Amino acid sequence: MSLLGRVALLSLATLALLSSSAGTARAQSSVCQPDGVQASGSIYRICMPASGYNGMLVVWAHGFQDAGTPVSIPEDQLCTPNFCLPELVNGLGFAFATNSYSKTGLAVLQGEADILDLVKIFAAQHGQPQKVYLVGASEGGIITALSLEQHPDVFSAGLAACGPIGDFQYQLNYFGGARVTFQYFFPNAIPGDPLNPSPELVANWSAYYESIVKPIVFDPANRHPLDQWVKVAHLPFDADNYIATVAVSVRDVLRYSVVNLKDAATTLGGFPFDNALRWYSGSDNDLLLNLSVRRVSADPAAVAAMKAYNTTGVLSRPLITLHTLRDQQVPYAHEQIYALKTLLSGSLFTRHLPIPIDRFGHCNFTADEALFSFAVMLLYDGILDQVSGTASFFTAPQLARFESRAKAAGLPYRRGGQNLTFKLKTALAAGHRTPHAMRAGTGAPRLVAPLR
Repeated sequence: MSLLGRVALLSLATLALLSSSAGTARAQSSVCQPDGVQASGSIYRICMPASGYNGMLVVWAHGFQDAGTPVSIPEDQLCTPNFCLPELVNGLGFAFATNSYSKTGLAVLQGEADILDLVKIFAAQHGQPQKVYLVGASEGGIITALSLEQHPDVFSAGLAACGPIGDFQYQLNYFGGARVTFQYFFPNAIPGDPLNPSPELVANWSAYYESIVKPIVFDPANRHPLDQWVKVAHLPFDADNYIATVAVSVRDVLRYSVVNLKDAATTLGGFPFDNALRWYSGSDNDLLLNLSVRRVSADPAAVAAMKAYNTTGVLSRPLITLHTLRDQQVPYAHEQIYALKTLLSGSLFTRHLPIPIDRFGHCNFTADEALFSFAVMLLYDGILDQVSGTASFFTAPQLARFESRAKAAGLPYRRGGQNLTFKLKTALAAGHRTPHAMRAGTGAPRLVAPLR
C-alpha cells in the first residue's frame, strides 16, 4: 500500500462503521456498474443501492498512491476482510462513487478535477442527486477541502480526514527537512544526493530500507543520534510505545522523500522544498547541524504552482475535519493553520468543525470517532434528525465517548433500537427517488454480496 494511503482505509470507517448495522437491518445489496474511464484517463466506479435509493450521493476521494504505480482505483482503500465501502454506503441508501485520479504521486489538482467530472458523469447516468457529500482521507482530505471551498454549488458538505489542508509547502518541507537532517545524523545509511535519489534506489527502496537503513537507524548504539533526529525533524511518536511508533515515523518520512519527492517537483514544475532560512534545533550541537545540513531554495515556478494547492478557509458549505494529534505523515499543525484561516473568514464552528484526536498514527480513528464525524457532517448540513441504536453498535467505552461528543455538538441520539440507524429530516425523506435505469451499453451490473 502507498505511503499516505497505507492507513487511509482506517478513515473509511467514517462511512463504513456507521453503515454496517443499518445496512444489515435493510439486507440491501449493492449494484456496481463496470468501471468506466473519464476523459482524463481516470478510472471511475459507481455503485447504487439495489433498492431504497435516497437520492443522495457519497463520493470517496482516496488517499495518496506512490508515484510510478499504475493508475487504478486503490482497492486496498475500499475493502477490508470484513467490509467493502460501496456496499456499506449503499446500505444506508446513498449512491457511491469513486475514481482513481488521472495520475499517481502528487495528484491533488488532478483528483479535484476528476471528482468534479465524476459527479457530472453520475448525474448523466442516474439523474441529478439531491445532495452530494464528499469524503476524503490523506491526499483525498485536501481534495475534499479545496472542493468544498471552490465548488459549493456541487458539494453539500464534506468530511476531510488527515489531509494537508493548512499549508502545502509546509507539508513538503516536513518531508524534505526530515530527509536532509537524516543525512546529518546517519550520513552513510542512504547513498547519493539526499534530494536526488538514483532510479535504482527508488525502484528498490522498500527492500533497501528493511535490509540496510532500518538496522542502522535502530541499532542500540545509534539510539542517541536517533533521539536527536526525532527532535530536530519533529517526528511524532507515542511516548508509551516510543521505539515502535518512531519506527513508523522514520519509515514513512523517508519513503516519501526517496520515492515521491521527484514526482512532486515534476508535477509542480520545479523543486518545491525550501530550507534556505530554516534553523534546525534539538541536537547536541545546533550550530554544527545548521552549518552542515544540505540547503536548498524552492524554485519560483514551484512556489507559484503551490498556491493552487493552498486552502483559503472561506466556506459556504459545512466541512468537518478529523485529525490525530500525532500524525506521522501529515502533521496536525495543518489543522491549526486551517482553523486559523476559518476563524479569520468567520467559518470556524459555523461551517468548519475541527475534531482533534489524541492519538499517534495517520488516519488512526476509532469507530465512535468515525461515526460521530460523519453524523456531524449530516447534522451541519441540516438533514440528520437523530442517530438511534447506538447501544447496539458500540462497546461501553465507545458509547461513552460518542455520547460525550454528541452532547457537546448538539447531535441528537438515542441508545435504544435494534440496529444503528440514521433518521433523516422528514422533508428530505419524502423526496427520496427511485434510481434511474443504468445507461444502455455499460454492460451487465456487478453484484456485491448483501450486507450481513
